[in-house]
Amino acid sequence: MPECTFCRVWRALYRLRSVSVGRTAGSNGPRTAAAIRQAGLRLIYRHGYEAMTLRALAAEVGIQAASLYNHIRSKQDLLFDIIRDHMETLLVQTDAALATAADEPASRLRAFVAHHVTYHLEKKQDVFIANFELRSLDAKHYTAIVAMRRAYEDRLVTLLDLGVAAGDFEIRDTRVAGYAILGMLTSACTWYRPEGRMTKTEVVDLHTDLALHGCLRRQR
Repeated sequence: MPECTFCRVWRALYRLRSVSVGRTAGSNGPRTAAAIRQAGLRLIYRHGYEAMTLRALAAEVGIQAASLYNHIRSKQDLLFDIIRDHMETLLVQTDAALATAADEPASRLRAFVAHHVTYHLEKKQDVFIANFELRSLDAKHYTAIVAMRRAYEDRLVTLLDLGVAAGDFEIRDTRVAGYAILGMLTSACTWYRPEGRMTKTEVVDLHTDLALHGCLRRQR
């Protein structure tokens, strides 16, 4: 018996649906998710979180706006993921840098400072968003990121405390000193330009010397 028109249409729609489902579940999923994150990073850096729209994000990636929800739950979750990934990477890489340093306060402080400045010069967009869009996080996400930031600050303060205890550093308040050092180091990424008169290595060395000399015990 000849196939009716309704059956032919239904069969065609079923084949089309199968192709679509196969594409969504295929190897492009992780690649699309990574592209969305990178596009979100660029757009938030350029325009700010509030001004960035999901429609603009989808256009940047080259997909339909509705397709974003296959990869992200919301614009807020995207911002949180970007900042959380930045903090997780910073923490892991800092621990690795400290693990390779000699077991004495000055060497460990040098390792911390060198890694911090290098990372921040190379990840300017991530750093900018993590600092200036922290206010855009909702209460739950804000609390989680602040806890990670505190854990990072504690790594530096612990180094300073150990240096004071060993008699190598002379610091009146290690917590305040840690904030001052981090402020100085992080600010480098706001003015550094690769085409400027100082190389990245020179900028790292300058800040390392400034931080170390500000902590070392003075000869009486």
